[in-house]
Amino acid sequence: MSTQFSLNEKIVYPSQGVGEIKEIFERKNGDSTVQYYRIYLEVSDMIVMVPVANSEKLGLRKIVSADDAQKSLELLGQPVESVTSDWKQRYQDNLNLLKKGSIEDITNIVRTLYHRSKVKELPIQERKLYDTARKLLADEIAIALGISSKEVESMLHAKLEPLNALHEKKAIQIDDDDDDDEFGDELGGSSSSMNDDDDSDDSDESDNSDSDDNGDDDED
Repeated sequence: MSTQFSLNEKIVYPSQGVGEIKEIFERKNGDSTVQYYRIYLEVSDMIVMVPVANSEKLGLRKIVSADDAQKSLELLGQPVESVTSDWKQRYQDNLNLLKKGSIEDITNIVRTLYHRSKVKELPIQERKLYDTARKLLADEIAIALGISSKEVESMLHAKLEPLNALHEKKAIQIDDDDDDDEFGDELGGSSSSMNDDDDSDDSDESDNSDSDDNGDDDED
């Protein structure tokens, strides 16, 4: 069976981060044989196992080209429209974009939440989502352009900072956000990884433990 990704290839796992294909292997599942990717996620220091047949459904994709990475940087510096003062609605809308996982969607999350943070401090859950999206964006652009994440962070700051200057010159009337109360924390306890509950039932463990991202409890 042919696979979309190659051994040692860097890929993007939406809402989880940039990963590397460490192994492509087969495992018996009842009477059938299932092919898996074993993927190392550096940001969370975890290894997950994803069935090759489910990789498209889960949104796994290749790292973008250098040209597309540059386009994302340009998009980051563009002005944004006014956003709703309902933080819970913003959070859900942006969470859905993060799960889709395209670099354009991730760029828009970073851009709009940065814009909003200069109007009013983000609630805790939104701040976690912003940090997750920004880390994912920086990591992917770094790989696409062949530079360090630190260099990319400087580029992101340079693109976003003009938005901050706009807010200093123009007062914006806004309503208070809803209280940051008991709203579902789909980011868990980390600002750098999220679980995609719609597509899989992950039970990831750190320290190089394997996790099977297909919702089934398989036995070797």
